[in-house]
Amino acid sequence: MKARRTFGNKLALSFGVTVTLTIVICAASVAALSLVMTAKDNAIKVAVDDLARSEQLRTEGESRIADYRAYLLNGRQEYLDQTTADRQRFLALVTQLRGSLTDPAAQNLLEAVSTAEAAHAAILDPVIERRKEITNLTDVGQLNATDVTPARKALQDSIVALTARVRENVEQARREASTEASRAIVVIIGLGVLALIFAAWVAWKLNRDLRREVGAAIGHIQSSSAQLEAAAAQQASGGRDQASAMSEITTTISELLITSRQIADSAQRVSQIAEETSAAARTGDATIDQTRASISAIRNQVDQIVQHMLTLGEKSQQIGGVVDLVSELAEQTNILAINATIEASGAGEWGRRFAVVAEEIRKLADRTAGSAKEIRALIDDVRGAVNTTVMATEIGAKSVDSGARQFDEATDSFRRIAQLVATTNDATREIELSTKQQTTAVEQVNVAASDTARVTRETEASAVQTRQTAAHLSNLSGDLLDLVGNGRS
Repeated sequence: MKARRTFGNKLALSFGVTVTLTIVICAASVAALSLVMTAKDNAIKVAVDDLARSEQLRTEGESRIADYRAYLLNGRQEYLDQTTADRQRFLALVTQLRGSLTDPAAQNLLEAVSTAEAAHAAILDPVIERRKEITNLTDVGQLNATDVTPARKALQDSIVALTARVRENVEQARREASTEASRAIVVIIGLGVLALIFAAWVAWKLNRDLRREVGAAIGHIQSSSAQLEAAAAQQASGGRDQASAMSEITTTISELLITSRQIADSAQRVSQIAEETSAAARTGDATIDQTRASISAIRNQVDQIVQHMLTLGEKSQQIGGVVDLVSELAEQTNILAINATIEASGAGEWGRRFAVVAEEIRKLADRTAGSAKEIRALIDDVRGAVNTTVMATEIGAKSVDSGARQFDEATDSFRRIAQLVATTNDATREIELSTKQQTTAVEQVNVAASDTARVTRETEASAVQTRQTAAHLSNLSGDLLDLVGNGRS
């Protein structure tokens, strides 16, 4: 671990130095190139500006010559004004060049141009003044302008010489900028060579340290991996044997657990059936009690029905007497109605209405007699039904007494059944409780055995994985030795 930290520190330090050197080289390169580009741009800009002004100076001079020639020919004031404006622009350019030119030779040539322009202007001004006095074109030939031509020629030559010198300065500035760029490139190349030399030295030193330190570490790794592989092989063999034994134990316990669960389920079903039988017995006992009470009530009702039937027979006899009386009254009323009809027919006109009433009374008496006969027949039927009902009721009362005695015997049987079912239910509950406890214990043993088997399998897999890792680590250490150049041990 110490060797690794030492090598890491060396690598970090070397990387930091390399990065710093690279940054310095980049910064120096950028600064040199920026300096060269700035100097080149400034030199070329100044030189080009001076060259443009010198060219413009020649242009303004030629324009002035053309303008004053036109004025000498036609005498128009606008050409004179243009001539004056051309000279002012010319002098302004001379002033600008005085401020921008740095070459002494160019400055001397500029002064020569200024002197030639002043001499040319001194010769030209009298000619222009004489031209102002001439109004006839035929007199233009009288102007004495012979001295103007040499002065103009001298001005043009001085301008040409200045332009040539400024152009030479532009070329010289370009050459100097190229020289500075070449120097910057040389500096960058030198820094790059130094960086390469330093990087090669760092790589060589790191390679030497890496081979020495990694070789020692790999020796320890190979020794440890061999020991680890042997231990893993032993652990894997023991794990397989233990896993096989635990698998058999787990299978046995699983079968025992299934049997215990089946016994527990059967005991639970027996207990449920016993509880249901006990509940049914208790319900039957209660039902028998209710039935006994119902039979007693039925016996009372039967006795009451007999009494009511006897009373109904007596009432029907009384009704029969009343019906006989009504029947007798109906016959007498019928006889009276017939007599009244006969008497009414003998009474003449005054007895007709009474005859009609007597006839209606006779019809009513006939209907009453018919109804009395029907009532008599019904009363006879009621008497027969009452007698039959009384006889049936007495037979039912005897049957109710016999049923009550049988219900008492059934009640005793249901109570004995309920006691036996209660005893069976208690025994079944004890069996169920014992079976559940046994099932719980077997489940706990099964879980423990399963966990042990799982741990054994995991241990075996871990041992196999450890063995494979040890072999792979041994191979990797050999490859690493080949990589660092020490060869396989």
